[in-house]
Amino acid sequence: MALHPEAVISQPARSQWRGAVAAVAAVPTWAVGVCDRGMGDVVRRGRAGAPPPFRKRERPGRRPWPRLIVARMDLRRLSSFLAVVEEEHFGRAAARLFLSPAAVTQHVQQLEREFGTRLLDRGRGPVMPTAAGRRLASHARTLLAAANAAMEDVAEAAQGRPSPGRGLRVGVMGHGSAELTPAAVGAFRRACPEVPVHLVELTFTEHCSALREDRVDVAFVRPAVAAEGIEVDILTTEQRIVAVSARSPLADAAHDGLRIADVIDLPFLRVPARTPRPFVDYLYFQDGERRAPDCALTPHDVLTSVAAGRGAGSGLKSFARYYPWPGTVFVPVLDAPPAHSVLVTRAGDPHQEVRIFRALTVALARELGEFAAR
Repeated sequence: MALHPEAVISQPARSQWRGAVAAVAAVPTWAVGVCDRGMGDVVRRGRAGAPPPFRKRERPGRRPWPRLIVARMDLRRLSSFLAVVEEEHFGRAAARLFLSPAAVTQHVQQLEREFGTRLLDRGRGPVMPTAAGRRLASHARTLLAAANAAMEDVAEAAQGRPSPGRGLRVGVMGHGSAELTPAAVGAFRRACPEVPVHLVELTFTEHCSALREDRVDVAFVRPAVAAEGIEVDILTTEQRIVAVSARSPLADAAHDGLRIADVIDLPFLRVPARTPRPFVDYLYFQDGERRAPDCALTPHDVLTSVAAGRGAGSGLKSFARYYPWPGTVFVPVLDAPPAHSVLVTRAGDPHQEVRIFRALTVALARELGEFAAR
């Protein structure tokens, strides 16, 4: 049916026009654009209740992509899939989610149909994700964390609690938690583009004091700490290293490594008296007593003194990747207990931005932890 642009539609004609529009609206979505034999034929085929046979055209050299995956994505299915990946068993995943094993299996199968590929290897042993499943698990953790944070945010708005609107202040000691730190900041900026992020450099003395004094909202520090009013999320677990001058006799052990007994008497750089005890014990391997003449507050201070032959430093293995420095050699300490980099926040912090950042960071740590600790 076609109308001239200047035509005046009478009441009877208007009724007929509306009827035609209603008929077209009732046509199934598969029928639209399939048939080019006129509107009447499309409507007749829609009423028949069966799709017409047709051959889907595909561009040569291009793989068909699952249609409308995002529109059909169900967080319940993602939750079931992720539970199976983490529990490595359908039954345990079902018990964790308070669902039946059949329901969890159905959720996973629905996801596999939507993506058009197997996501889990179901053998006699533990259920393991395929290559595609591992990628989906990474996205699922971030999506579920963001969804939970969104629900809390909307609930707060519904209850009339105002958003603080001051932005998020992220403290970073040294290189933080290696590659995880910029990944977490980037994920938060994408999730909350309207929230300004302020990065704050922390010295060795500001293990938790910046949080207590309300100078930062979250902080990447090391090592792990147990302190009242502070919540701690372990992000990476890494081998310990020492930084020595390239002229030191110990520099030759850069590839083979040393033991604590070999490094305990090194002249480690001093730190200010106000430095928290957990960081002091971490820096000096608990028992070290010798001190160099120089005092260090930042990694830059450490590397400058070490390169000049005025002392030694210690750190996590990722330190060597972030701070290659002429005249400095990093030597692994083979028998030293691994140490952690952590995210610290104030216990019970009411700010929604903090909860979102924490959820995203913890989710990313599960995926990047081994990579960041390599």
